[in-house]
Amino acid sequence: MESGVPPAVEALLTGDRVVAHLATSTEDRPHVAPVWYRYEDGTVEVVTTGRKLANVRENPRVALSVQHDADGHPEWAVTLRGTATVVEDEAANREANWRINEKYGADPDDWSENTLVRIDVGSADLQRY
Repeated sequence: MESGVPPAVEALLTGDRVVAHLATSTEDRPHVAPVWYRYEDGTVEVVTTGRKLANVRENPRVALSVQHDADGHPEWAVTLRGTATVVEDEAANREANWRINEKYGADPDDWSENTLVRIDVGSADLQRY
Protein backbone atom coordinates (compact mmCIF):
# COMPACT_ATOMS: atom_id res chain seq x y z
CA MET A 1 0.00 0.00 0.00
CA GLU A 2 1.39 3.40 -0.94
CA SER A 3 1.11 5.88 1.89
CA GLY A 4 0.17 9.55 1.58
CA VAL A 5 2.17 10.19 4.75
CA PRO A 6 5.44 12.01 3.97
CA PRO A 7 8.63 10.05 4.72
CA ALA A 8 9.72 12.62 7.35
CA VAL A 9 6.45 12.07 9.24
CA GLU A 10 6.76 8.29 8.91
CA ALA A 11 10.23 8.50 10.47
CA LEU A 12 8.81 10.38 13.47
CA LEU A 13 5.90 7.96 13.90
CA THR A 14 8.16 4.92 13.86
CA GLY A 15 10.89 6.41 16.06
CA ASP A 16 10.76 7.00 19.80
CA ARG A 17 8.15 5.50 22.11
CA VAL A 18 5.53 8.20 22.47
CA VAL A 19 1.92 8.01 23.51
CA ALA A 20 -0.74 9.01 21.01
CA HIS A 21 -4.19 10.41 21.69
CA LEU A 22 -7.03 8.78 19.77
CA ALA A 23 -9.99 11.05 19.03
CA THR A 24 -13.31 9.40 18.31
CA SER A 25 -16.80 10.81 18.11
CA THR A 26 -20.33 9.55 18.48
CA GLU A 27 -23.59 11.48 18.57
CA ASP A 28 -21.58 14.66 17.89
CA ARG A 29 -19.65 14.25 21.14
CA PRO A 30 -15.86 13.92 21.00
CA HIS A 31 -13.86 11.49 23.08
CA VAL A 32 -10.06 11.61 23.35
CA ALA A 33 -7.93 9.04 25.15
CA PRO A 34 -4.25 8.04 25.27
CA VAL A 35 -3.20 4.91 23.41
CA TRP A 36 -0.09 3.03 22.44
CA TYR A 37 0.17 2.62 18.69
CA ARG A 38 2.20 1.17 15.86
CA TYR A 39 2.53 2.81 12.45
CA GLU A 40 3.49 1.13 9.18
CA ASP A 41 2.88 2.02 5.52
CA GLY A 42 -0.03 4.41 5.99
CA THR A 43 -1.78 2.34 8.64
CA VAL A 44 -1.93 2.81 12.40
CA GLU A 45 -2.67 -0.10 14.71
CA VAL A 46 -4.07 0.34 18.21
CA VAL A 47 -5.57 -2.26 20.52
CA THR A 48 -8.31 -0.91 22.68
CA THR A 49 -11.58 -1.53 24.46
CA GLY A 50 -14.38 0.38 26.16
CA ARG A 51 -15.65 3.77 24.97
CA LYS A 52 -13.01 4.17 22.24
CA LEU A 53 -13.91 0.84 20.67
CA ALA A 54 -17.65 1.47 20.94
CA ASN A 55 -17.23 4.88 19.30
CA VAL A 56 -15.22 3.45 16.40
CA ARG A 57 -17.92 0.85 15.82
CA GLU A 58 -20.49 3.68 15.52
CA ASN A 59 -18.34 6.19 13.62
CA PRO A 60 -15.11 5.07 11.90
CA ARG A 61 -13.82 8.61 11.31
CA VAL A 62 -10.99 9.19 13.78
CA ALA A 63 -7.94 11.33 14.43
CA LEU A 64 -4.69 10.51 16.17
CA SER A 65 -2.41 13.10 17.75
CA VAL A 66 1.20 12.19 18.49
CA GLN A 67 3.57 14.59 20.25
CA HIS A 68 7.22 14.31 21.20
CA ASP A 69 8.65 16.55 23.89
CA ALA A 70 11.84 17.00 25.86
CA ASP A 71 11.35 17.81 29.54
CA GLY A 72 7.84 19.08 28.87
CA HIS A 73 8.83 21.25 25.91
CA PRO A 74 7.22 20.10 22.64
CA GLU A 75 9.57 19.33 19.77
CA TRP A 76 7.06 18.12 17.19
CA ALA A 77 3.46 17.01 16.84
CA VAL A 78 1.73 14.96 14.15
CA THR A 79 -2.01 14.85 13.57
CA LEU A 80 -3.36 11.95 11.52
CA ARG A 81 -6.92 11.70 10.24
CA GLY A 82 -8.35 8.53 8.85
CA THR A 83 -10.88 5.75 8.77
CA ALA A 84 -10.82 3.04 11.41
CA THR A 85 -11.74 -0.60 11.01
CA VAL A 86 -12.38 -2.94 13.94
CA VAL A 87 -10.62 -6.27 13.35
CA GLU A 88 -12.46 -9.20 14.92
CA ASP A 89 -9.85 -11.85 14.01
CA GLU A 90 -8.32 -13.38 17.16
CA ALA A 91 -4.94 -14.15 15.56
CA ALA A 92 -4.65 -10.65 14.08
CA ASN A 93 -5.54 -9.14 17.46
CA ARG A 94 -2.91 -11.21 19.25
CA GLU A 95 -0.18 -10.39 16.70
CA ALA A 96 -0.95 -6.65 16.77
CA ASN A 97 -0.99 -6.66 20.56
CA TRP A 98 2.43 -8.35 20.60
CA ARG A 99 3.86 -5.84 18.08
CA ILE A 100 2.58 -2.85 20.05
CA ASN A 101 3.66 -4.25 23.42
CA GLU A 102 7.11 -4.99 21.99
CA LYS A 103 7.43 -1.39 20.81
CA TYR A 104 6.63 -0.08 24.31
CA GLY A 105 8.60 -2.70 26.25
CA ALA A 106 5.57 -4.39 27.83
CA ASP A 107 4.89 -8.08 28.35
CA PRO A 108 3.61 -9.51 25.04
CA ASP A 109 0.38 -10.76 26.61
CA ASP A 110 -0.56 -7.59 28.52
CA TRP A 111 -3.96 -6.25 27.47
CA SER A 112 -4.66 -9.33 25.37
CA GLU A 113 -8.40 -8.81 25.88
CA ASN A 114 -8.30 -5.61 23.80
CA THR A 115 -9.46 -5.46 20.20
CA LEU A 116 -7.40 -4.38 17.20
CA VAL A 117 -8.38 -1.20 15.41
CA ARG A 118 -6.62 -0.39 12.14
CA ILE A 119 -6.65 3.19 10.94
CA ASP A 120 -6.07 3.91 7.26
CA VAL A 121 -4.48 7.36 7.30
CA GLY A 122 -6.07 9.85 4.93
CA SER A 123 -4.04 12.92 5.89
CA ALA A 124 -1.10 13.85 8.07
CA ASP A 125 -0.01 17.23 9.41
CA LEU A 126 3.35 17.94 11.06
CA GLN A 127 4.13 20.83 13.38
CA ARG A 128 7.70 21.43 14.56
CA TYR A 129 8.32 23.72 17.52
